[in-house]
Amino acid sequence: MRVAVHQGPFAELPGAVAASGADLVVAAEMITTGYHIGARTHELAEPPDGPTAARMSALAKETGVALAYGYPEADGPAVYNSVQLIDNTGRRLANYRKTHLFGEIDKDWFTPGTEAVVQADLGGVRVGLLICYDVEFPEMVRAHALAGTELLVVPTALMSPYELVADTLVPARAYESQLFVAYANRCDTEQELTYCGRSCVVAPTGTVLASASAGPELITADVERDALIASRLENTHLADRRPELYRGTTA
Repeated sequence: MRVAVHQGPFAELPGAVAASGADLVVAAEMITTGYHIGARTHELAEPPDGPTAARMSALAKETGVALAYGYPEADGPAVYNSVQLIDNTGRRLANYRKTHLFGEIDKDWFTPGTEAVVQADLGGVRVGLLICYDVEFPEMVRAHALAGTELLVVPTALMSPYELVADTLVPARAYESQLFVAYANRCDTEQELTYCGRSCVVAPTGTVLASASAGPELITADVERDALIASRLENTHLADRRPELYRGTTA
C-alpha cells in the first residue's frame, strides 16, 4: 500500500488526493473545521454520515483513493474529536473517537471516546486509528499491535514546542510495538497556537520513510507486509512479552 500524508489546509485536500498516486491519503486532526475554534466546534459538528462525509466519500470514489480525515463528530448532545476512514469506493469503513483529551482545548469541547482499538481492513492491510495525544500513551499503540494493526493512522494537531513527539516519540512507538505509523500533523496557526508540521510515515524498524518540514507538503511512503514480517522476526518485543508480570501495574 502506498500511503500519503497531506500536511496542509482542507481546501487543498482534493488536489492533493488527486495528485498523490497513493492508495490512502491521511489528513490532519479536525482538518475539516479547524481545531482551536472554541464554540464553533459544536456549531460545525456533523454525524459520521453528514454532508462532509458525503463530500469525502465522493472524493474517494472519484479519485480511487482511500481517505482518513479528522472532524468534529456530533452524536446527540455530545461532540467527539473523531477520525473517519473511507475506502476508495467511497464506503465508510471505520470511525474512531479520541480517547485521551489534551488540555482545555479538548476537554472544554469534546466528550472522550470509550473504544481503544478501532480497525478496518483496507487493501489487504489492517489499519488502526488514533488521534494526536492518544499516540503518546504506549498502552494505546501496544493494544493496536496486539489486536493485529499493521498500519496505525494518527491525524494530529501537534503544536510548538512539542516537536519531540513527532521527531522522537512517534518513531519509538512504531519500533516498540512493531507496526507502521502514518502521523499527519497540521502546519497552520490558530489563535496563540502554531502547529509544527513534521508529519511522518515510520516503519516498524523505527526508520522514518518520509517526513515533512514545517510548511504545507504531501509526503508518500510504501507500507509493505514483507517488511513488517521481517522486522517482527528481528525485533521480538511482542513475542517476548510476559503479561503475567504486568497485571495490576498499568492501572
